[in-house]
Amino acid sequence: MTNITGKRIVMIIAPEKFRDEELIKTRDELERAGGIITIASTTTDIATGMFGATVKPDITLDMVNVDEYDAVVFIGGSGSEMYFEHSTALNIARDANLKNKLLSAICIAPSILANADLLKGKRATVWAGDKYITILREKGAYFTGENVTRDNRIITANGPNAARQFAKTIVDNL
Repeated sequence: MTNITGKRIVMIIAPEKFRDEELIKTRDELERAGGIITIASTTTDIATGMFGATVKPDITLDMVNVDEYDAVVFIGGSGSEMYFEHSTALNIARDANLKNKLLSAICIAPSILANADLLKGKRATVWAGDKYITILREKGAYFTGENVTRDNRIITANGPNAARQFAKTIVDNL
């Protein structure tokens, strides 16, 4: 496995109903490769996943300074819909893209990148719900249907079963 020792990654989760496996498996793979992880959410209160996993975010979204990170990762789960139109989340995605950081999203979270107008003309994947595929297509993305899709500095994945492959793709591109 590629060594990313010292690389800093911010993982953005919803305060409730993030997808447990997407956070846990992705974080585990990134840490195993040497990544330094910061968890961000709208609050630093304990966040709870869809299946009961809990994590205490390190910082709030408004404290995220993209310059301090090599990669930004949006974790999915039904709770992540709160970020689809969330100005701070959209601005973090835009800033990461502008500064050529590695930008990634899993499950339904690629919709955040689409709504930030970052997927126009790009290949991307998302959870296979018609609603989410439509969001990507309406924002100009080419939906691939793949488990994990990389288009330049943007990596998208379609859900929990792709979490480890998603993480390995992030590692390989950092």
